[in-house]
Amino acid sequence: MPLHRRVRDTASQIPLWTLFPLFFAFVYLSHITLLRLPYFWDEAGYYIPAAWDFFRTGSLIPQSTLTNAHPPLPSILLAVWWHLSSFVVSGTRTFICLVTAAALLAVYKLARDLAGALTAATTVFLTALYPVWFTQSTLAHADIFAAAFTLWALAVYLAPSAKSSNLNPALTAALFSLAALSKETAIVTPFALAICQIVLLVQHRHDPNVRRECLRWLTALAIPIIPLAAWYAYHYHQTGFVFGNPEFLRYNATANLTPVRILFSLWHRFVHLTIHMNLFVPVLCGLAALLIPVSDPDASPAIPRSARHTIAVVLIANLVAFSILGGALLTRYLLPLYPLEMLLCVSVWRRHLPQWWAFAVLSAVGFLSALWINPPYTFAPEDNLTYRNMIVLHQQAAAIIEHRFPQATVLTAWPATSELSRPEIGYTHRPIKVFAIQNFSLDEVQKAAADPGQFDTALLFSTKCEPVPGHIDLGKLNHSADTRYYDFHSDLSPVQTAALLHGQLLWQASRNCEWVAILRFPRIVNATLIRPTLR
Repeated sequence: MPLHRRVRDTASQIPLWTLFPLFFAFVYLSHITLLRLPYFWDEAGYYIPAAWDFFRTGSLIPQSTLTNAHPPLPSILLAVWWHLSSFVVSGTRTFICLVTAAALLAVYKLARDLAGALTAATTVFLTALYPVWFTQSTLAHADIFAAAFTLWALAVYLAPSAKSSNLNPALTAALFSLAALSKETAIVTPFALAICQIVLLVQHRHDPNVRRECLRWLTALAIPIIPLAAWYAYHYHQTGFVFGNPEFLRYNATANLTPVRILFSLWHRFVHLTIHMNLFVPVLCGLAALLIPVSDPDASPAIPRSARHTIAVVLIANLVAFSILGGALLTRYLLPLYPLEMLLCVSVWRRHLPQWWAFAVLSAVGFLSALWINPPYTFAPEDNLTYRNMIVLHQQAAAIIEHRFPQATVLTAWPATSELSRPEIGYTHRPIKVFAIQNFSLDEVQKAAADPGQFDTALLFSTKCEPVPGHIDLGKLNHSADTRYYDFHSDLSPVQTAALLHGQLLWQASRNCEWVAILRFPRIVNATLIRPTLR
């Protein structure tokens, strides 16, 4: 037997559980400098407060933040971990590293079963390096929990032994149920697989064996809706709202159902799945490899056609669903899809090109550069290491306010409102009063200027990462549509805000495209001496 085949067969026999410590060590060590960062964005705004409430009170319904009907499994898992490790940021981040390692293990199993151990190892490596996945690997958002359970469910569903095992449908149903209880939108993937089974049932409706198998899988894929519906029933019983407060429902669903917005969202999601954060490198390499005919008799076997079709349906279903649902087009919603794309690309490289490793190296270099080099269009800070710059700046600003103005009432916007008012988030040692506005656009600042007595300090910051003026901005043509449909706005500069609010620019700092500033407002106060009443 040729050496490369002996190596491949040996790798295929490695027990999966032995790889988990290796994957965890890789994730943990590659994020070692990020593990003590305070909580960020939606962590600070919802997920950590919700888990903190469950940890302290046992309530599945958040008490200290607005409930938006997200399922409670992440809160439960985080609270259990905190009971074991204590409530510290580094402990939370370590737990998310464990979840990420479990998700990567599912990627490895899925890829190994479909395309071999070498393809699986390469797929895992590129997935772990992809900036969106890399940044989410330590952030306590529900998406990483949902991705882990979804990928394990897909690994079981697409396993070669799935059709011969009676246990696989039940295990798939359980894993998809856990995914749906982590993030409600995870229900899209089992629905997509159910569509595949319905098509197969129609095509082979006269074959009793196929019909029986399809009905068995349809039943399994329908089961995840039961625990999700039970959660919504419980939420309605406790709050009077099924899908969260009306504003949350409007922003994430009812306000999005216009044809023009859906078309724009489809374009954005297409960019997220093909171009964003240098994803175009493996995609273009894959398209180029397809042009090369397969002539090597020892070429890597192709992924089975049925599995390719299933993966394509899952990708398309999620692309369409997340073009309709969700007010913010965050890339972390697509987290389970990126490993599937990597798998397709790597399998095509290996089958069509003997020097396929060059494409893998090129893609890895592209992903590593995208971690630090920002794309020439507006993007969310959590899509690469820009989020670290934002956290560090907010830490510095919060420390200055806490040290110099501990009794201040601070004008600011979310998520800084949570950062200042909730010490458990990790930015302050004691709560600081805040006066909240939506953002730092001209309209919001003018509203604040109409009521200057409500605050005496302001914490301003960049709410998104935009290309530097004068540089290339590929998203410029979309600005008007983004403003209309996705709450895109331009933040006033600290100097402009200070002029409108008649304040003094006390401190300002920036890191790459992120900036933060503190304003102070000298107020004239009428003081009166009142003689105490003698009794």
